[in-house]
Amino acid sequence: MEWSIQEIARKAGTTSRTLRHYGDLGLLEPSRIGANGYRYYDQAALMRLQRILLLRELGLSLPAIAEVLEGQRDTSAALRTHLALLERERERIGRQIEAVRTTLHKTERGEELMAEEMFDGFDHTRYEAEVTERWGREAYERGDRWWRSLGDAEKKAFMDEQNGIARDFAAAAAKGLAPDSEEVQAITRRHHAWLSTTTTPTKEYFIGLGRMYVDDPRFTRNYDRYGEGTAVLVRDAMAVFAERNL
Repeated sequence: MEWSIQEIARKAGTTSRTLRHYGDLGLLEPSRIGANGYRYYDQAALMRLQRILLLRELGLSLPAIAEVLEGQRDTSAALRTHLALLERERERIGRQIEAVRTTLHKTERGEELMAEEMFDGFDHTRYEAEVTERWGREAYERGDRWWRSLGDAEKKAFMDEQNGIARDFAAAAAKGLAPDSEEVQAITRRHHAWLSTTTTPTKEYFIGLGRMYVDDPRFTRNYDRYGEGTAVLVRDAMAVFAERNL
């Protein structure tokens, strides 16, 4: 059995463009290419894509993923390794859920919050390799120093601001507002200001980051959890904002 590139993209929660990019890098070759030029993928290709997407979610860069896949020819052994990683990630997410639940309950009861409880399971350093690859070691170290310098209330406010921006983008997407509309551009300006807290977003950086929100399934899910199509609106709005203002 085999599936078209469009079917695989839909089932895997990614895009045809991303799958073609993986193919160009030699990470995921189609099992065959039809006479019409369409790419088709068999079961072995799907298993390989599953491994690629998992490693991406764990923060590995594409070159690093290529090395991992090259070094793991035994599919069963690789799947056992990935299963262990997923179980660790499930445990971490479980801790995050409990941290948020504890914060909610204590807030409702007016009890004092403890930093250890609020941020259990949150670890920004797991993206160290990816940030370094995309924007350089200096960018990661600058962001890391800034994050560690914040107090508990400041960290919470920073995350709340981002969540609020994402929700407003989702509301705009639900209304069918255009990326260049006044309301959407106002939200985008807030997003630019939020990013400016830790870096100086250039035109290329801002546009590239917007594209990543759609091309990288992790970022897509982060926005589309508030409403389908949110990530696409954010990407397009950021491109408009960058062309007009940066």
